[in-house]
Amino acid sequence: MILQRITDFIWHRLTDLMQGELKQAELGLLASPHLHLSLLARRRATMIVNRVRLFAFLFAVLTPLWSLVDLVVFPFPLWLNLALLRLMAGAAFASLVLNYRPSGELFDAYRALALLFAIPTVFYVASYTLLGHYQLTGMSAAIGAGYAFLPFVLLAGLAIFPLTLLENIVIASPILLAQGIAGSMRWATLDWPSFAGGFWLLVLITGVSTLAGMSQLAFMIALVRQAIRDPLTGCFSRGSAEEVLELQFTIANRSNAALSVAFIDLDHFKKINDSFGHEAGDKALLDMTDIVNSHLRRGDLLARWGGEEFLLIMPNTDLAQAQAALQRMRNMGFGMRPDNTPLTASIGIAERNADQTTGWKALVELADQRMYLAKAAGRDRLFYHSPSH
Repeated sequence: MILQRITDFIWHRLTDLMQGELKQAELGLLASPHLHLSLLARRRATMIVNRVRLFAFLFAVLTPLWSLVDLVVFPFPLWLNLALLRLMAGAAFASLVLNYRPSGELFDAYRALALLFAIPTVFYVASYTLLGHYQLTGMSAAIGAGYAFLPFVLLAGLAIFPLTLLENIVIASPILLAQGIAGSMRWATLDWPSFAGGFWLLVLITGVSTLAGMSQLAFMIALVRQAIRDPLTGCFSRGSAEEVLELQFTIANRSNAALSVAFIDLDHFKKINDSFGHEAGDKALLDMTDIVNSHLRRGDLLARWGGEEFLLIMPNTDLAQAQAALQRMRNMGFGMRPDNTPLTASIGIAERNADQTTGWKALVELADQRMYLAKAAGRDRLFYHSPSH
């Protein structure tokens, strides 16, 4: 009861900040990436890598250029060492820009992020150590103090990435740890009140950047939801289903796993629209999709292919399992027609291994052909093999 109240309180506060962007059921998506749909993960991975490359390009240009300022204010030995560090950091940033391209894989995005933040973190610790060996005064001391602001810049930069709470914590923790290590290197001469104030400011910036990143993620979730969902039924759209099929077929090929699809066509649906109007037809579609979605297994995906045609994608499901699942669905029913007679469907099933298809398009086409065979045989039935089989 108390946990529910806390959840509701957090939800209401978040919706005040992000009105219209997020549904309550999607709140967990802001905390961890584990519940993200593959379509959202791929789009987010692409955005993260593109922004990593933008950030890296900026640092690759500005990091070596700052050596001109160092040359004016620092002793030559210190300048030379800092310049070498800056050249190495700039080369590392440039390598990140040149060698990374968006692949849609979240692991690649994480690796790019890790490298982006590791390079300046190592540079910060190394430069902080070098500066600690010199007694700087005047302008030199002021410019040297500016090196201490690098962690602030890094943590503020988190705000441009659409990251979950967990991802922000994982990325920010090494930077905060590096700040602590840098402080411990000057243990004897450290100004503790100043250090504590700076560290608290870093934590505060981390919090603000985390909220900004989560807000971006919430907006992205809302946009992806609109882009991948059919506006009437809330099922996946045809375009998003094609993207999922391409991904799932590739995964199944790599691991030689089963992948089944079922083409579902509602019988005599045009008569509902003609006899009772389109509102009655829309209601029948909504009732049907609600029933099917409520009984889908974890990992299955229902998409509206067009009109009264739907495609059910069933990863890691062989032909026998798909047949059993669709038969249970038929027994359960697809809802009622406006005249209180059962709404039925003609269904065709195809499976990657059993049918030896070479691509997802061929798999869908075969399921479509079998759906038409079911219609030709009298409708309200299930076909999972062709006459030639």
